[in-house]
Amino acid sequence: MTMSLSSYFTIPLFLCLSSLHLVSPFPSFGGQIDYDYNYNYNYYERSCPRLRMIVQNGVWAAFKTDTRIAASLLRLHFHDCFVNGCDASILLDDTIDFRGEKNAFPNRNSARGYDVIESIKADVEQACPSTVSCVDILTLAARESVLLSGGPYYPLSFGRKDGFTASEKAANEQLPSPIEPLENITDKFTSKGLDMKDVVVLSGAHTIGFAQCFTFKRRLFDFKGTGKPDPTLESSALANLQGMCPNKDASNRNLAPLDSASTYRFDNAYYVNLVNGTGLLESDQALMRDPKTAAIVTAYSSNSYLFSADFASSMTKLSNLGILTGSNGQIRNKCGSVN
Repeated sequence: MTMSLSSYFTIPLFLCLSSLHLVSPFPSFGGQIDYDYNYNYNYYERSCPRLRMIVQNGVWAAFKTDTRIAASLLRLHFHDCFVNGCDASILLDDTIDFRGEKNAFPNRNSARGYDVIESIKADVEQACPSTVSCVDILTLAARESVLLSGGPYYPLSFGRKDGFTASEKAANEQLPSPIEPLENITDKFTSKGLDMKDVVVLSGAHTIGFAQCFTFKRRLFDFKGTGKPDPTLESSALANLQGMCPNKDASNRNLAPLDSASTYRFDNAYYVNLVNGTGLLESDQALMRDPKTAAIVTAYSSNSYLFSADFASSMTKLSNLGILTGSNGQIRNKCGSVN
């Protein structure tokens, strides 16, 4: 699962939801909820009342020097939650006991923002020592990144604990690939308790950020071994992308915007691109080839408010996947290593 943004704030719609205590998360994997422990919107209200402001300031500071960081933090959160639940496992460095997720193929040389989360964690520790988990910080940083880019507010509960281990193998197996068939990607989502609509909605995070050329270059020159470009890719978009990503290995790490229409603005232009045949990744454009997903894409392309509302709902679901609470996890002192 790599934002600056302006319009389409939907805060008024979602503020009414923020007072809800979400006590029914979706622990479909990665640990069960211990209901003797609180997990709710106000979890840090007394123990760390300045938490949101600290995280918000940290994300803003990073964004001022790196406009890509919003997309990177959102992707980091998605990649964390999608592999055995939201437990900050993606932040762990390798140890003698395990090879972690940082160097798994979907994350190696592409996942970013570790230093931002570690810096925010240090600020939080200064204000509220041994109180806030790294996974809650990452989850909140992702939401602040969406808001900063002009996306919707969505309610979050807190009280997640950090995991004790990470798995490179699990990341390689569980994270969706941009060249996988849509059926495979959907299967990976449903295995987490998500559904086909969530596939379409969460793919909309590609309204911001960039992709490295190697993730889509075969569409430009040798689509499915034909020696020709993907015939579904609109001709002017094809020519532009071939200029960004020439057919040589040296271009593999070059970057192209996932949404060339509004690269740093969180909006519904991503879906408009798909309708027009200018989606960047195979996995994105494939959403138009299935009648069920195509109908959702078309709806979002013409209704930005519907997309914002559904994105908020799916992000709340994502943030509750497989969480750890109570003694099932810990509050790390530093996010890169267990205590």
